[in-house]
Amino acid sequence: MLSIEEIKLLKEKLKKLKGTDWEKFLSDQIKILEDLEIAVDANNSQVINRLDKTPEWFAKDLEQKRISPIIDGGLYRTIQTKIFQFSKSNLYNSLEIGPGNGMFSKEFRAWRRNFFLDITPAVERTVRRRFKPAAQKNLTFYTTDKTSCESVPTASCNFVFSWDTFVFFTQQHIEQYLTDINRILIPGGHVFIQYADCHYDVDLSLAKRGYWNYNTKTAMKDIIERTGYKLIETNMFRQGQSYAIFQKPGKQNPVVYRISEITLD
Repeated sequence: MLSIEEIKLLKEKLKKLKGTDWEKFLSDQIKILEDLEIAVDANNSQVINRLDKTPEWFAKDLEQKRISPIIDGGLYRTIQTKIFQFSKSNLYNSLEIGPGNGMFSKEFRAWRRNFFLDITPAVERTVRRRFKPAAQKNLTFYTTDKTSCESVPTASCNFVFSWDTFVFFTQQHIEQYLTDINRILIPGGHVFIQYADCHYDVDLSLAKRGYWNYNTKTAMKDIIERTGYKLIETNMFRQGQSYAIFQKPGKQNPVVYRISEITLD
């Protein structure tokens, strides 16, 4: 049976063929798929709210990942190396969205203060355990209901990071988050996040069974640029581990990021 994720992916591929001799045929087929997508996906706020995961869902997911971690040592070191490329200044703060069990949280020690934003208040205790007593005063935790970042100070961060979080969000949810993040970043600040790229089988499979939400590299690029950022890099460490790095326009940030190929061990 054709899933909504496969319908969206087919529609995206057909759009790339527009401008050829098949344009009339393709336009008709795209319109059929768009109508079908609306009928199946019911693209309205009520269904979007149902697609978004609840705090209870995230708490159960975190417990499962505590028992069976999904990130191995090689992948961890690769992501860690990327993070370190942004840690060349302690003038500003960092923000981690969805720290969960705090796997990467301690890697932000180079920043002046570390902000953490999560839908589950209980993560604060878990993350704090990863820091020594002297560092506790530099940690600040905020709770969000969905995408709101209003408690995080304006223009306070030059780096925002999130892994294993945005893969669970609808595209509408992601767009709202990026809009909210824009206020938090200083001009020139960077964002480094994982997202689902359903051009690949692993990501598509996770979306089809309802664990992740459907997204693609093409859609992610459009969202990033539509919310006012400059896209710097989209790549993946392996299937199911795609990421995007983008920047708020401006020159206040002293950190300059240069694209480099980092491979798994």
